[in-house]
Amino acid sequence: MIDDHAYARLVEAASEPYRVAGRFAWRFARGKLLGDPVFRYLLEARLIPEGARVLDLGCGQGLLGALLAATDVRTGSADHEGWNRQGVPSDRPRIAAYRGIEMMASDVARAQRALGPGCGVEAGDIRSVELGVADAIVILDVLHYMDRAAQDDVLRRVRRSLDGGGVLLLRVGDASAGLPFRVSNWVDRSVALARGHGATLFHCRSVAQWRAALEALDFSVQTEPMSRGTPFANVLLCARR
Repeated sequence: MIDDHAYARLVEAASEPYRVAGRFAWRFARGKLLGDPVFRYLLEARLIPEGARVLDLGCGQGLLGALLAATDVRTGSADHEGWNRQGVPSDRPRIAAYRGIEMMASDVARAQRALGPGCGVEAGDIRSVELGVADAIVILDVLHYMDRAAQDDVLRRVRRSLDGGGVLLLRVGDASAGLPFRVSNWVDRSVALARGHGATLFHCRSVAQWRAALEALDFSVQTEPMSRGTPFANVLLCARR
């Protein structure tokens, strides 16, 4: 486990570069990394394998990449012992590469301004962009923005990208969860309107339906509730080849 003080230090380090991209970018990075339980869980549960080529689909302004960089996951550092004294596991994985794909030009611009042009964040539509080969693919709260045929196509392409083995870390809203799901849906619609997308039609499924879709592609699936501290109905599906 990563203790609260250590994680707060990680978030400060990960969000600090976003100051140069504007107050909104910095506040959003800091608030999202602190308030959304999925980022801390990915680190604590060590779900990203050692030496992984990480592909972050719908990466926004590259927060996962920034967090991985802040934990020295890519290259390690002489500060390992300092982090260990603060409760960060010494065997945290070091990834080989990070690539994030994002459709919104404003998010890509913020990521590249904050983290540098070589940060791995690029513009693209995950429904059509070439995914390449990866060892860990992360998709957080993205697939419900596209219709079911497109969702299934993305999952098939993800499977091919992980053909040598690996893990898909997919967070979704559980459409069978009643009021918490309706709250999640309302928040998503409000955010979409605030960002100028107009009325957005979401295509949601229950966790059981997501699991069935992944198992049909020969994934072995484990689920973990991922709404701690929020009123939402989010679930993380850890799908392995």
